[in-house]
Amino acid sequence: MRRRPLPRRATLCAVATTVLIGLTTAGLSTPAAAVPDEFRPQLVTVDTPTRADKALLQTLGLDLTEHAGHDYVEVVLHTPADLAALLGAGLGFDVRIPDLLAREAENNRINAAYAAATTTSPLPSGRDAYRTLADYNADMAALESDRPDLVKRFALPHRSLDGREIFGVEIGKDVHGPDRGLPVFVMLGVHHAREWPSGENAMEFAVDLVRNYGTDRRITDLVDRSRVVVVPVVNVDGFELSRTDGELVDIREVDGGGTATILGNPGNAYKRKNCRLVDGQDTPDGTCRAGSLTSPGGFGTGTDLNRNYGGYWGGPGASDLFADPTYRGAAPFSEPETQNIRELVSGRHVTTLITNHTFSNLVLRPNGAAPDLVPPSEGIPLGDPFDEAALKALGDEMAAQNGYTSQHAWELYDTTGSTEDWSYNATGGFGYTFEIGPDEFHPPFPEVIDEYLGAGEFAGKGNREAYLVALENAVDPTTHSVLSGKAPAGATLRLKKTFPSPTWEGSIQDTLDTTMTVGPDGRYTWHVNPSTRPVVKDRQVETLSGDPVQEESWTGTTLPLQSTDREFTVARDADLLEVVLDWPTPDDMDLEVYRKNADGSLVQVGSSGNFVGEKERVLLQAPEQGTYVLRAINFASVTPTWTLTASLFEAETSTVPGLVEAWTLTCERDGRVVERVPVVVDRGQQLRVDLKACGRR
Repeated sequence: MRRRPLPRRATLCAVATTVLIGLTTAGLSTPAAAVPDEFRPQLVTVDTPTRADKALLQTLGLDLTEHAGHDYVEVVLHTPADLAALLGAGLGFDVRIPDLLAREAENNRINAAYAAATTTSPLPSGRDAYRTLADYNADMAALESDRPDLVKRFALPHRSLDGREIFGVEIGKDVHGPDRGLPVFVMLGVHHAREWPSGENAMEFAVDLVRNYGTDRRITDLVDRSRVVVVPVVNVDGFELSRTDGELVDIREVDGGGTATILGNPGNAYKRKNCRLVDGQDTPDGTCRAGSLTSPGGFGTGTDLNRNYGGYWGGPGASDLFADPTYRGAAPFSEPETQNIRELVSGRHVTTLITNHTFSNLVLRPNGAAPDLVPPSEGIPLGDPFDEAALKALGDEMAAQNGYTSQHAWELYDTTGSTEDWSYNATGGFGYTFEIGPDEFHPPFPEVIDEYLGAGEFAGKGNREAYLVALENAVDPTTHSVLSGKAPAGATLRLKKTFPSPTWEGSIQDTLDTTMTVGPDGRYTWHVNPSTRPVVKDRQVETLSGDPVQEESWTGTTLPLQSTDREFTVARDADLLEVVLDWPTPDDMDLEVYRKNADGSLVQVGSSGNFVGEKERVLLQAPEQGTYVLRAINFASVTPTWTLTASLFEAETSTVPGLVEAWTLTCERDGRVVERVPVVVDRGQQLRVDLKACGRR
């Protein structure tokens, strides 16, 4: 997805205009000392045409959003120091929202006008404004009160760091009765505090199912065949601060001249993380607000919950520095919020999961890290997920309903420790991230309505239809596994498995432990996830297939601080283009690769700028046919003779053999295990297991 032209706002203050736009158009050559002392948080679009640029950006400790494409990432700058870090890295950027506080005030004014003019919105709930945390809790309680046969509100096992209970709702026919082995669909919202629409979309879906059950044939059928679990606000502490502070921003007319001023401190309106104030230590309940005052916008304190899950925890895209926005936490699942979701998923057969975020209009699927990366814990490339074809097909189908882009999560940028990477690789249940909305963390509320119900060519579809497609996938037995057979009426069946989940450099122990109750007729049908986890199944890995199909080399000499260009023409389809720059001394040279357009202009498609003594290499996948400009740059070499080699390769796909795992199925009567059976079952397989010994006295 290429970056679209971005509108400039007339509200750009004079200082920001002089400093930021001037720096952008001047190639960012102005020293960091020119950054103004008075600085309001702003949203900028950083140019990252290569994977190396994205990697560099992730080392700067800046507040990266989930809005990105193959050549850009959007970033929130909170302080002059943030701007100085970006300038010092030499990455180009455009200012998109020059004053997030003014934008917050503008949104509040739009929201107030909409609420004043609206009695009931088109949403299932009819709401006309963003919920507070108290609103969410009240709405979940009301759903249970209105339909106690259909809705069960529950508290997750761990309170937040600030001492709050975290609630969810379970929706299903006879929801308070025994678990009969139906497939489970999980919907999550607000891992990141400032992403208010993620909770709204999740909550509206819950209301939608309940309100339309019994009158809408499709919804009634889906709810009867499943259990739907919705946790609209995972990060309750962070959301409470963001939502409360975001409401404080106000625009008033003063001095009789119509000058707009901002009254009230927005504080944590753009907070991202949870309320971890001291790394690895709990703090007294109720101290989150005071602790967050030490960090501009509250973004420096806390753990990024979407980097704290166990799957490949601690790898690329997750910082080990507490003050960084993507801080991964002291250990996998170190936070009570992620422990809650871990236990929720580990105790049910979640066949499909959606975790909602903002913003970028994306449907992201595993994996979070690029397939050629090699976790030290495994020693082989990650490759694509075992179920890539099916994951892509469902992602594409959901994106066709809301107009989003369906892609791998790593195509946004490398990420480890995310929700669906752990849930998919640990359980086999399909998992996705929805990045809701095109351009803001919490836009005017009417945009939330459009995202849920669809607008324009997607009117009547939107995220509502995408979620229903996901729920249909959750109940489809061809997308998971089914066990059936005979067992004593009322017996408890248990499926359990304990295994090591790989982190980036080691592993943690995970346990999946689920139960169901056999019905009065002595028969059972249990919708379960496959016994073998995706992370240990056969893995497809791409490797170069021998000699290059086209190759050209050059030697040359380049003076210090100068560059030399050579051209290479890709005249055939191929899988990989490798460009290597070598030189005989341990000095420093850099490499840039450009594609030449028909008009002679150049578009950078790759670069390599390693540390002193490391040679430079650029690798391009499926390069377009045409002419490429290879630029050798003498950054700091006193003996500037070099060799430049461009090679075009076909790639071979090889398979790393995997393992076969088994569930342990037990039949329990009166709290005692009567029968134990190992069960191996694949995705799409229906297996009959009669538990005869369990019925004997």
